[in-house]
Amino acid sequence: MKRKKPNFWAWMLLIAGFIYFFFPLYASFDFSLREIRGKLSFLTYQNIFTDPQFYHQFGFSMEMAFFTIIFGFVLVVPTAYWIRVRLPKHRPIVEFITLLPFVIPAVVLAFGLIGTYSRPPFNLASSPALLVIGYIILALPYMYRSVDAGLQAIEIHTLTEAAQSLGAGWGTIILKVILPNLRVAILSGTFLTFAICLGEFTLSSLFYWPAFGPYMHAVSRVKAYEPSALAVISFALTWGAIGIMQWVGGRGAQSQVAGAH
Repeated sequence: MKRKKPNFWAWMLLIAGFIYFFFPLYASFDFSLREIRGKLSFLTYQNIFTDPQFYHQFGFSMEMAFFTIIFGFVLVVPTAYWIRVRLPKHRPIVEFITLLPFVIPAVVLAFGLIGTYSRPPFNLASSPALLVIGYIILALPYMYRSVDAGLQAIEIHTLTEAAQSLGAGWGTIILKVILPNLRVAILSGTFLTFAICLGEFTLSSLFYWPAFGPYMHAVSRVKAYEPSALAVISFALTWGAIGIMQWVGGRGAQSQVAGAH
């Protein structure tokens, strides 16, 4: 049997993609080390990690990301499941609605939310809940499509009928039958949602909340090297969190397989 030779153009595209994505990151990291003329140092990172505002505003973005992920999937998972099981004809309409955040500018979304939720009975203008609502809308295309792809990969009709034949209600079916089979899909949506919440600028600045995006913008206006360091730190923290969530999800999947055997 003749051994298949590696595709030259495939390797060239892989190398070109690696350079395209990681060379700007390397350039930012190299620039962040040059605050002292003629010498490489981590003084810029020391300045950032000794700034109380960094921890305050990064922690606030982490908190908002947590609530966005929880409430977003509480909204998306039952909706996507119900559309698949009971209302398949309405799926194109729902998909169109979930694509609207791509075409509606964040500024328009921000003023629309302020106008809607700044008067009774839903006066949320002074609450971070309004920011969470905005983040959920921005992350909706990624959340819905990751969950919908996960539902497409499993036999939801068979699982639903089997659970109903055993007397399970709709809540039990979603929580104990469907949700465990969407672990990978939910993790994928979680990664993207976390990255959106961490780097989002428009909503948090217009709502006047101390998020990480406005902090990076404020630093870039008064300092030269710290913005590059913040970009590297943001990238590292995002991928670190993604790695941890992937590790947790992988261990959970392995334990499920072991339990099945």
